Amino acid sequence: MDPRYSSSLYFGSCTSCSKAVYGEGRACRAMGCLFHNTCFTCSVCSEKLSGKPFYTMSGRIYCEDDFLYSGAHPSQEVCNSCGCLIMDMVLQARVKSYHPSCFRCVVCRRSLEGQPFTVDADSRVYCVSDYHRVRAPLCAACRGPILPTEGSTESIRVVSFDRNYHVECYSGKVDLI
Repeated sequence: MDPRYSSSLYFGSCTSCSKAVYGEGRACRAMGCLFHNTCFTCSVCSEKLSGKPFYTMSGRIYCEDDFLYSGAHPSQEVCNSCGCLIMDMVLQARVKSYHPSCFRCVVCRRSLEGQPFTVDADSRVYCVSDYHRVRAPLCAACRGPILPTEGSTESIRVVSFDRNYHVECYSGKVDLI
């Protein structure tokens, strides 16, 4: 025992260095083990972790930054929109992950978190109204887009000989020439 400390201040052996731990405020407990404050460090950057958030994996101890950014994190979620690591809430749509703030319509850029949306053949995400406006079939008679009526999300059209018509534009006459 170190003669500088009385036996009443001996706390045990440090899990990391196996040396005796003496004196109040010189050690910490983590994961049911005792460590000197100077021994309880991140296995990547050696940052002292006493009193700070830390993570363990495969017997190694990590500070928060190294756990999330060094590749130690087992299942990093990367935002499909911005490409950055998602550290809080993950929004998943069509087997892709997004920050909730990044899940937006490609046309109007309005947030689609909790909103109905649709996706085109190229996996671009749209709010329903912009999808209809941009991707709507054109009427063969008037050349206008065939859009849903106000308050509806579905458009009604007549398809005849692979041509699209507004219901009001379709005359039923067929010109084969």
